[in-house]
Amino acid sequence: ESERRMAVVNPIKVTIINYPEEKNEILVGTNHPKRSELGTREISFSRELWIEKDDFMEEAPKKFFRLKPGGEVRLRFAYIIRCVEVIKNNVGEIEELLCTYDPETRSGSGSSDRKVKGTIHWVDAKTAINAEVRLYDRLFSVPDPSADESILKHLNPNSMKSCAAKLESSLSNHDEPVQFERLGYFVTDSIDHCLEQNVFNRIVTLRDSWAKIERKAVEEKNTKNKV
Repeated sequence: ESERRMAVVNPIKVTIINYPEEKNEILVGTNHPKRSELGTREISFSRELWIEKDDFMEEAPKKFFRLKPGGEVRLRFAYIIRCVEVIKNNVGEIEELLCTYDPETRSGSGSSDRKVKGTIHWVDAKTAINAEVRLYDRLFSVPDPSADESILKHLNPNSMKSCAAKLESSLSNHDEPVQFERLGYFVTDSIDHCLEQNVFNRIVTLRDSWAKIERKAVEEKNTKNKV
């Protein structure tokens, strides 16, 4: 399998208010959780970070184990943080999350046995690489478009979504296929990617949603037949 990296495709800013403004740490991350021969990499960590918007919910249900107001989550390879304040703009959109961190919870330090249920990925704002990330999905909106004579009406309007993403700095000059944590497998675009512009294309998602849909359809059909 490919090495793994952290990338945020729908970023929201996190400021750790009790972390020193000028401090910067170098953390160590494994390149693959099950392949030690792939080694490790250095990851920069500082007061301001980017996380995925989907990893925060202001009015979260009971089993939402990511970040929420007053809730805690572990940053992968880093610390446990708690959200203490939500900053919004004039139209009510969330612009920034103010958090605190527990300095005794650095991953691998062994100085704390505290545990939380959720772990999310992140990117250091100081060293983040700006990139265009293209999320390719199924070309058609149904599993079998050939079953209908008007095949064009089943084209998926969201078959390609372009995102202004933030990538960890180790992805600089990274030309091999790579897995972005929790997002899928990506390669650099053969035409548009260059020194002045980082462009990554998703080639495989981590979950096959169509397989799940088809299994559900079969289960429902079998249930009806039994009735």
